[in-house]
Amino acid sequence: MKALALVESPDHVCCRYRIRPFEAALAGLGWSLAVEGLARGPVARPAQLRGARRFDAVILQRKLPSAWEFEVLRRSSRRLVFDLDDAVFWRDSYHPRGQQSASRWARFSRLARRADAVIAGNDFLAGRALRAGAGEGAVHRIPTCVDPARYPIREHAPGAPVRLAWIGSSSTMRGIEGRRDLWDRIAREVPGIRMRVISDRAPDLGAMPVEFVPWSEATEAAALAECDAGVSWTPDDPWSRGKCGLKVLQYLAAGLPVVANPVGVHGEMVANGRSGFLVDSDDDWLVAVGRLADDADLRRRLGREARGAVERDFSADRWASRFAEVVTGRAVGSTPRPRLGPGDVRGACRPGPAGGSRR
Repeated sequence: MKALALVESPDHVCCRYRIRPFEAALAGLGWSLAVEGLARGPVARPAQLRGARRFDAVILQRKLPSAWEFEVLRRSSRRLVFDLDDAVFWRDSYHPRGQQSASRWARFSRLARRADAVIAGNDFLAGRALRAGAGEGAVHRIPTCVDPARYPIREHAPGAPVRLAWIGSSSTMRGIEGRRDLWDRIAREVPGIRMRVISDRAPDLGAMPVEFVPWSEATEAAALAECDAGVSWTPDDPWSRGKCGLKVLQYLAAGLPVVANPVGVHGEMVANGRSGFLVDSDDDWLVAVGRLADDADLRRRLGREARGAVERDFSADRWASRFAEVVTGRAVGSTPRPRLGPGDVRGACRPGPAGGSRR
């Protein structure tokens, strides 16, 4: 039996963390996996979509095809699985036209209603798939996972400098750049603090000293293991609630306590006071960072719990069999209730035709 994954590109972060780790589990069920970047162009893409008929299952990751592209893919796919780890049915937090998009929601609804299975990276996304009309047995929540064995565990020791860590792409860096005032204040009030930024460019964080480390898959884990705490800040909006928290998982895997604002999956991944701190106001940020900077024993204790949380709840081994069962059609669906938070774009979340769920 053969499965095909159609992805942004084979080396894209979503493919590396949400498909590649489960290849061995598919093989254990007697399935092979081919991974292809979604073709571009009026000739190459239709040919690729029609070629899906050579496979027993197709995983479409994140992409929202046009109506005619979807019809070609649906007719060519014996089993079609849609995987998402972002609120792809909306525009991002910083889009000049705003987040709500009727056309994106229409494409997403078509996929959710007619795919054989939807794999959602968190409860929020799973709830949106149900609202879009996905069948109650078709939605499966599988979080983004990491392999803890890839991450050396930080040996927390007293002494300066204390390094905060931030890892991510320049597209998500706008979040921390937008809080330049916060980092500037922390740098001025917490002696010896600095931030290591592992990315494709360095940000300007005011008075906060920045150690820029160019991102590399080969070196990212070791670069994190030289830090003392990880930070994550996202806007409190619908797009951010669709995020699946990869950077937080990486911090936890490296044994770093996490300081984050309580938006979306941050509240699920960070146990406040046990593996890090969930903080909202600038004063609370300052207190949390200051406590971690002053107390290596606290960093060590929270770091141990952080690593344990990843091994227990977010490791690739923990979810591999579930992923393989969904792709091959052996899994029974999970149907979490849709989560509506403050500021939700309710107008763009209407159910599909009769027969869809609006629980």
